[in-house]
Amino acid sequence: MGGCIQTPLIAMLQCIYSIIVYPSDMIEWGCWGEMSHVFLTEFGGFIVGSINYAYIQSHTVQGYVGNKSAVFPLQLLGYDVDPINSVQFSNHTGYPTFKGQVLNGQQLCDLIEGLEANNLLYYTHLLTGYIGSVSFLNTVLQVVDKLRAINPKLTYVCDPVMGDEGKLYVPPELVSVYREKVVPVASMLTPNQFEAEQLTGFKINSESAGLEACNFLHAAGPSKVVITSMHVGDNLFLIGSHQKVKGQPPEQFKIVIPKIPAYFTGTGDLMTALLLGWSNKYPDNLDKAAELAVSSLQALLHRTLTDYERVGYDPQSSSLEIRLIQSQDDIRNPQVIFKGNDFP
Repeated sequence: MGGCIQTPLIAMLQCIYSIIVYPSDMIEWGCWGEMSHVFLTEFGGFIVGSINYAYIQSHTVQGYVGNKSAVFPLQLLGYDVDPINSVQFSNHTGYPTFKGQVLNGQQLCDLIEGLEANNLLYYTHLLTGYIGSVSFLNTVLQVVDKLRAINPKLTYVCDPVMGDEGKLYVPPELVSVYREKVVPVASMLTPNQFEAEQLTGFKINSESAGLEACNFLHAAGPSKVVITSMHVGDNLFLIGSHQKVKGQPPEQFKIVIPKIPAYFTGTGDLMTALLLGWSNKYPDNLDKAAELAVSSLQALLHRTLTDYERVGYDPQSSSLEIRLIQSQDDIRNPQVIFKGNDFP
């Protein structure tokens, strides 16, 4: 329709168009912005609940990491997702070389201002993943404030991508920004074991230490914490913790995960997306959401491994690109094989 001015008539037509073209099997039609809610109320006498996600994360042309591994699964689960690419690279950085562009803080502000100028800045959820600089992370925090000013009920899910297996792959100064500024405003955190250690400042080498880390993070801000992968001895498991009432003991559980003799790219980004997608469907049952997410991810990884082995590829020779498109059924309707065990 052109131009930057959104008249009430245009807003109304956009809302009607999105309902006709993008219906869902839940009552989660893609009406845009606060105006659409108003016009639906005036037209039909009711408000349609719209779930809209903004996702600030990396993007690659080839392969499935960052937004490429997270947006599609969320869409399969029935959600509208608006991705903002914090970087755009030819491929992930595990290859010998890569080319591309990095979004800076001012460019992120420009995108947000463009959305705001057209009354398109109403979001129910914000997700963030890999962020490579302090300045960009500080800009993300400004975005959180702006989105919450428009929708005070905004759910902010942070995957604090900082490193793994004892090694940071972001500048060290980002750790304190995550710990002091991001954790207090997050609704849900999905660190791995190493990242949880960075956020809490203590070693996590047992289940009890993992639970203590969750309690520490709850006290700092988020009501939901999922340590997505913990290695203790020969065991691999996930720890989830949901503090339903501030100051009260959280509900905590673990899911034992079998180790697969291969390395995959994009699994952390995918896991966070699945956790958010399912926890939104089961907001009071983080354990059920985690069971669905883990079962879905494991089915996808086994499919990926089988497909590589079928063509004679040694899965231990290098990292494997996940078979995301081929695993749509496992994402939509996972068979729950991995169950949570509650901690007393």
